[in-house]
Amino acid sequence: MMKKFIIKIIIISLLVVGITACSNEYFDVNTPSGTAQPDQLRMNDLLAPVIHSSFEGQLSAELTFGNYVQNFVSQGGGAAGETEAAGLWSQVYLYILPNLKVIKEKAVVKGAIHYGAVADILTAINIGIATDTWDNIPYSQATQAPQNLFPAFDSQEFIYTEIFRLLDGAIIALESVDNSGIKIGREDLVYRGDKAKWLRAAYTIKARYQLHLTKINGTAAATNALASIAKGFTSNSDDFQMFYDAKKINPWYSSEILARNTGNFHRDIASQLVSSMNGDYFPFQSGLLVIDPRLPRFATNNGAATWKGFVSGSGKAPDGTAANTFFVENGYYTSINSPLVIISYAEAMFIKAEAAFIVNGGTPTSIGSTSTAQTAYMSGIAASMSKYGVNGTNYMADASVNVGTAGLKLEHIMKEKYIHNFLNPEAFVDFRRYNFSNQVFKGLKIREELLTESNEYKGLWFRRASYPSIELNRNSTNVLANRKAPTESVWWAR
Repeated sequence: MMKKFIIKIIIISLLVVGITACSNEYFDVNTPSGTAQPDQLRMNDLLAPVIHSSFEGQLSAELTFGNYVQNFVSQGGGAAGETEAAGLWSQVYLYILPNLKVIKEKAVVKGAIHYGAVADILTAINIGIATDTWDNIPYSQATQAPQNLFPAFDSQEFIYTEIFRLLDGAIIALESVDNSGIKIGREDLVYRGDKAKWLRAAYTIKARYQLHLTKINGTAAATNALASIAKGFTSNSDDFQMFYDAKKINPWYSSEILARNTGNFHRDIASQLVSSMNGDYFPFQSGLLVIDPRLPRFATNNGAATWKGFVSGSGKAPDGTAANTFFVENGYYTSINSPLVIISYAEAMFIKAEAAFIVNGGTPTSIGSTSTAQTAYMSGIAASMSKYGVNGTNYMADASVNVGTAGLKLEHIMKEKYIHNFLNPEAFVDFRRYNFSNQVFKGLKIREELLTESNEYKGLWFRRASYPSIELNRNSTNVLANRKAPTESVWWAR
């Protein structure tokens, strides 16, 4: 058994002093009286807490964004209103960027170019989700405290430039020889120091962000994404994910299963997801299927004959009867030791399919594409079935799914990506990229209005988070200069 150790990391960050702790499994949280300054810490003391916070930040965003894209509803059917995504903000600016800055500085001093590359990839991931959440964000001045406690905000266009710069630099570094003698080991909670996997991750993440820019760069964005994905993930074993365990239980298991079992607030499964998987929106044609085989890995209907999700903003199913679909205990994401996933091989295949569809001139209403798009689409489904541990043979053979090159539509690709990316905030990016179109996301309807909902946002989709009130109070001049209505599009979706 490895010797236990406890380190309390204090880094001055954008808002306040951030405290991160880790143990032999990197999950125990302790606050000992002794502290260590940055010059006393090794890079591997900082990496595990940063990775853990990166996944927890994504989770914080998804707790609202999953409601926006109707993966789930609040207990009994509630639709989420305006959000600050304050949990993500805290993770990024208190626990992630300051510690990544220290890792990067130490890597430069020691010539540990592979460690520095991992830090750059993690930086790209975190400023990526931050800018996709709020649009303009602090970055270039974000870790200058205590000299600068009021950082200016950078534009989303600038942040995207930085994302690609960081990923390109990481790719060059990982393709080079590291002579520092410093190895990445168990502190890497994702790949355990596997350089080749980090390299493929960098290319896949780059493709994801290139595809975000189709409204800005047109088909060139899709062409760029295809070039990157060609060097990206090659199988499910490359998935960028972090597993939990019995000591640090999966947060979805805690917030949905334990909470429901003890009579506390929880969430229920939305009809948009269920109707995309039970044959309502895409009727099965073979007679061999009643539901998508992945649905029971996400949800339960407690043995009912039919699956009825909750309409967003309503306590009813789409047919007006009682909804019956809830998070399933011991599901893929709702077991004690389930993972959180940032990006996967199946998503990479759907990125490839969509990009090839666009390069071929495809639009939200066009029919037919290329063999590249069709093959990637089917490969993505196969990878998804394998990841979720179900037999997808009948599903993939059904004519509603295997539509062939001539019958392929954007709605098929985006439906499969939406289902696969259950509980992943990337789905909120996709909905915004296509302006919440029900030609792309079949059957999609805006939330039913609640009596308590502000009239200010009635009939409008939420498209961004509002800046957290703590940052408004502390850095009001810069926040007010960048603040927009939560229903206004971010830069790449305008």
